[in-house]
Amino acid sequence: MPEVNTQSITSVGIDIGTTTTQLVISRLTIENTASGTFVPRVEITDKEVIHRSKIYFTPLLDRDLINAVAVSKIVETEYLAAGLTPEKIDTGAVIITGETAKKENAKAIIDALAGYAGDFVVATAGANLEGIYAGKGSGAAVFSAQRHQVVVNIDVGGGTSNYAMFHEGKAVETTCLNVGGHLIEFEPQGDRITYISEPAKIALLSSGQRLQVGERVTLPQLRPVVKVMAACIVEVLKTTMLSDLTRELLMTPSLRLEHSIRKVMISGGVADYVYAQVGPVTMSEVTAFGDFGPLLGWELKVCLENGGFVLEKPQETVRATVIGTGTQSVNLSGSTIHLQEKTLPLRNVMVISPFLSTIPDSAQGIAEEIKQEMLRLQVKQSEGSVALAIKGPRTMSFANINRLAQGVLLGMQEYLAQKNPLIIVIEADCGKVLGQCINANANRPLEMVCIDQLEVEDCDYIDIGKPLMAGRVVPVVLKTLVFNR
Repeated sequence: MPEVNTQSITSVGIDIGTTTTQLVISRLTIENTASGTFVPRVEITDKEVIHRSKIYFTPLLDRDLINAVAVSKIVETEYLAAGLTPEKIDTGAVIITGETAKKENAKAIIDALAGYAGDFVVATAGANLEGIYAGKGSGAAVFSAQRHQVVVNIDVGGGTSNYAMFHEGKAVETTCLNVGGHLIEFEPQGDRITYISEPAKIALLSSGQRLQVGERVTLPQLRPVVKVMAACIVEVLKTTMLSDLTRELLMTPSLRLEHSIRKVMISGGVADYVYAQVGPVTMSEVTAFGDFGPLLGWELKVCLENGGFVLEKPQETVRATVIGTGTQSVNLSGSTIHLQEKTLPLRNVMVISPFLSTIPDSAQGIAEEIKQEMLRLQVKQSEGSVALAIKGPRTMSFANINRLAQGVLLGMQEYLAQKNPLIIVIEADCGKVLGQCINANANRPLEMVCIDQLEVEDCDYIDIGKPLMAGRVVPVVLKTLVFNR
């Protein structure tokens, strides 16, 4: 039997969205289940939610700039409610989504939360990455893997609807539509409009309604524009020949619809109303939270059912919340690691996994898939490092390893032009050879870290420390975002 090393860590997860912010504190059990002669394999074996915050309205300084000090006060309040002090928190994740997913917000959050956790991962999730996070949190990814079925999770929040199509547990398509339940704001439980966003104005024009700020509206007046928005959400699932309105509201390229869709899950702020037995019947019910979310949820339910889709209820609905990071430390043999010491240490590097199954058989094909994944996850080439996760070359022959090296260099050309380090995490035992091939094919010296025998997934985060033991060992910390299950 392998020796089992168990550790318990306390983790906090904070989800800051366009409309709402919430926090969850979890106790995670991590175990190293490999024997001493193997590379450590550390897994999260248990998760217990020990505190869920109430749902707060996201504190903003203006319409899209987070009040980081107010967020830190929320954290402080919830730590007190949970009976915990910052010293008892080992790690955590802050995921910033929707209209608030901006670089300046991430920096402000990092500064404001200094001292509230041992080591926070702060991630600003672009529209497509947000969809993947939500689909993992709702249980759609696990559902698709266990049932061997295609399922689309749509996270309908305050400002956007984020789609992620899952097949065999992997996100295969994503898109984002500028439709959400907070695009028109009202006096809470009232009928007077206080704000109309630009996307809502576009939808109003299409529906033929003439609503204005300050105007009092009835349910029959509001329903047509909400029906139009719900129809746009569903249209994305049905066809690539989209209406002018839906095309105008799309924020990223639409779904390619390469898999037929029957099963749909809805998460996010309006989800509970999608799965309700009856819809809202008065304006005070519709505007309970100062928007039209309850009505959008109900109309979306009607539209999906009329379109022949099967609604599967997710395990989490009101925002499929990230609940923490599981941290695992791994020491890897330096004999198969190709790196420059001056590149290190690297912290909170996001992992992207560009290949769904087998690696293409040409350098151009490899490059194209890498570029597509960078584009899909809206990786900004000029904003920090990413790590490429690769299972291995098609075979362990030199020709295939060299072809992989050429494809990686082609696919990461724009990224490397920004003087970013090339970071590769490969499962196969060929890190040193791959690193040497990349150096041989590169037209200039590269800052590079090429690590093998480590299994990582899309949207994991890694830290890579400075080499130890005269360069024979490098510590790697893998931080897996843990979602509600």
